[in-house]
Amino acid sequence: MKLSAEQFRQWEHKCITLLGMSGVGKTRISTLLRASNWFHFSADYRIGTRYLDEAILDNIKQQAMQVPFLRDLLRSDSIYIRNNITVDHLKPVSTFMGKLGNPELGGLSLTEFKRRQALHRTAEVATFRDVPEFIHKAQALYAYQHFINDAGGSLCELDEPGLLEQLAEHTLFLYIQASADDERALIRRAEADPKPLYYREAFLDEQLAIYMGERKLDYVALIDPDDFVRWVFSRLFHARVPRYEAIARQYGYTVTTAELAQVQSEADFLALIECAIARQQ
Repeated sequence: MKLSAEQFRQWEHKCITLLGMSGVGKTRISTLLRASNWFHFSADYRIGTRYLDEAILDNIKQQAMQVPFLRDLLRSDSIYIRNNITVDHLKPVSTFMGKLGNPELGGLSLTEFKRRQALHRTAEVATFRDVPEFIHKAQALYAYQHFINDAGGSLCELDEPGLLEQLAEHTLFLYIQASADDERALIRRAEADPKPLYYREAFLDEQLAIYMGERKLDYVALIDPDDFVRWVFSRLFHARVPRYEAIARQYGYTVTTAELAQVQSEADFLALIECAIARQQ
């Protein structure tokens, strides 16, 4: 969605899709806006509670079944397990995705890892297809004036026909571009605390071959799961940047993490978007 600064200012029900890597400030801003009559649509929350809920529970149950005490209780229906995913606590989603590598270190086989990646992709596409409906619900059912789509970092990698066009029809894309300092900080954070990630299959296959060649490994089962995530994160980051930039050029606008860090109120946020629009014009 492309607007002039004046059109944006007069837009009665503002709908924004935040775009960028995890850690650039999307959820901080979304949380801040919740207090100012904005509906916070968390893509990861929707994925975990609607489209991957059963798969996540099955994964947890599979782990529990390895403990004899819990296995007996589960099989006799004496206990049950349920998710407690919230917008602020999304760990069950990432633990389901898992990491590739040595099963003795908590890793997954390539077949199982790709299966979960495919499930996540399907869930993410379905989640973003839901955005127009939730924009309507936010206004008609919950009486929110505005809508913020806190999109996952992998939105740029879905390559789903018509998906970006649909989002652009209903929302304004705002790409949060990491400054050089913040880019280094994000990479350091990922290396210190490697978390499960989504990869396009072509990217995964390409990088996995390079990694195994560099490490002289013959089998995926020999991979240290955390080491692979540390190694691949900066490559993933730099592969996503041109995709984010292309989306912003065609459908929206760009702000930097340094600019976003200065936002402390709804008024600050709206002023920043107007500045981004004016810059591009």
